[in-house]
Amino acid sequence: MTASIEIQGLTRRFGPFTAVDNVSFRVQSGEVLGFLGPNGAGKSTTMKMITGFLSPTSGKVSVCGHDVEQQPRAAKRLLGYLPEGAPAYPDMTPDGFLSFVAGIRGFRGAEVGQRVQRAAELADLRGVMHQRIETLSKGYKRRVGLAQAILHDPPVLIMDEPTDGLDPNQKHEVRGLIRTMARDKVIVLSTHILEEVQAVCTRAIIIAAGRLLLDGTPSELEARSPLHNAVAVELAAGSAPRAREELAALSGVLRVDVLEGQDGLLRLRVVPARGTNLTVEIARLAQGKGWQVQGLALERERLEEVFRQVTTTVPVGEGAR
Repeated sequence: MTASIEIQGLTRRFGPFTAVDNVSFRVQSGEVLGFLGPNGAGKSTTMKMITGFLSPTSGKVSVCGHDVEQQPRAAKRLLGYLPEGAPAYPDMTPDGFLSFVAGIRGFRGAEVGQRVQRAAELADLRGVMHQRIETLSKGYKRRVGLAQAILHDPPVLIMDEPTDGLDPNQKHEVRGLIRTMARDKVIVLSTHILEEVQAVCTRAIIIAAGRLLLDGTPSELEARSPLHNAVAVELAAGSAPRAREELAALSGVLRVDVLEGQDGLLRLRVVPARGTNLTVEIARLAQGKGWQVQGLALERERLEEVFRQVTTTVPVGEGAR
């Protein structure tokens, strides 16, 4: 069996409001899909429908070939789910809670302890296993939720904001765990942290007002930025009086922006036509003109700009029809 999620025409309405609007995509084993969108975009609603916690108004979800509506138990056996807020029983300890979950998942005898121990190790809970959950920090509560999601080693893992509440060290550990698990699983995670997509995702979807707007690898999405492959140039101010005009004259340059300068430096951003890399040409020009170059860097990390560009062009009321 090849692990997969297939979504066809998924729609969810709450009265007159359309929270998810005809969304379709497929995720296969080995992929880590980042589900991106502003608050209220429909991310959590979509995840709840994938996991069977919420029924769609229309459309279909299948998990490893099992229809979530028609074969809910078969589908849910193959799912691990970390919901928003990671709810758990506050008066239980992580050890008791995970043992309870293991029993619900059908494990018995010595295997319960083995599963709990393994999940606790992966989520790094060993120091708090016998504290009441209500006494734990937000980060540890999140890790308890993660441990219950992976306890049965599911082929499909759905996580809503998996690093919410974690400190930088904990985020690093969880991202490493996600990358390790991704080798033989389908992983879908929602996030509003673009750094997270770049750190762990092999693919990203951007959703707004319930609609799927973009789908591609992080590099493909970054390349949609009008500033992708822009080159930042720092020059000693007096060494290149006509630098802006001479850079603008290069073939393939759309424009040259003057950035705020300080310390006697002239800072310019050379914006190329889409798909063009001008780093070598700029370096040659600077050398030929004898400019005193203090810095020359290719700008690539522009996913945030793409996110803003596509999500702010969707009218606020577009999802309500």
